[in-house]
Amino acid sequence: MKDESTSVGKPAAVDRATFQAELDNLRAREKAHTREGDAIAAARRRLPMVEVDPDLELIGPNGPLTLLDAFEGRRQLVAYYFMWWPTRPAPEQCEGCTLFLSQVAELSYLHSRDITYAVFSQGRNTAFGPADPQVSYDESLRYRDFMGWTLPWYSAQPSLDALLVGREIGLFHLVCYLRDGDRVFETYWTNRRGVEAMDYSYALMDLAVYGRQEAWEDSPSGWPQHCSMRTDSGPPAWPPVSEEPGGRPIAQWPRLDAGHSDDLAVGP
Repeated sequence: MKDESTSVGKPAAVDRATFQAELDNLRAREKAHTREGDAIAAARRRLPMVEVDPDLELIGPNGPLTLLDAFEGRRQLVAYYFMWWPTRPAPEQCEGCTLFLSQVAELSYLHSRDITYAVFSQGRNTAFGPADPQVSYDESLRYRDFMGWTLPWYSAQPSLDALLVGREIGLFHLVCYLRDGDRVFETYWTNRRGVEAMDYSYALMDLAVYGRQEAWEDSPSGWPQHCSMRTDSGPPAWPPVSEEPGGRPIAQWPRLDAGHSDDLAVGP
């Protein structure tokens, strides 16, 4: 591995007492941030809600079903709207969606609080023209299998305009729903960096000295900032050989290394 000791910036080296004093100052800000997060969550629980048609159609592995069915009998549903690009090969699929979903694995904790988690594939991208909903869904299922995910997976394409009314289709969203008998209500939604609620890799990177190592970050001079969610250098290594555009979502490389096919073609 290349010796980075002379080319990458480093924090100042100090004695233990100085280090602890600086950390204590930062800890006060961290605790305030945590308490503010708790207060925001409390306000989120007090938001009003809006009714949604429970019969909005989705496509599942056994054919058509409704939004109400996707609750799996639980009272709450958290749906991640995957930015699926119909007809596009695996390397061109959304690197952000792949990053976030690769970190959602154990659902039993959500189930223990009466929450169902599901992926709603959007399956429509005007840049590539209209796509057949069933074919698009089948392609997305093949991608799910390639990635080794076992999450409940549906296509929202038949009802996308109603489900994301007033919002930008083709952008990832997290939407929370509440079931009251046979009625369904939307209680919260977020998008863009709001979906980082599903992520632990970025959270851990934020604790490490070089952070996410992405160009937008406020880092000291000399800190590495050449990373992205996508590489064309094979299995992830540091420093990356190259970045976007090109390459494929990083989480795909271990699947290819393990011998899994990324062929998404539907049909014989």
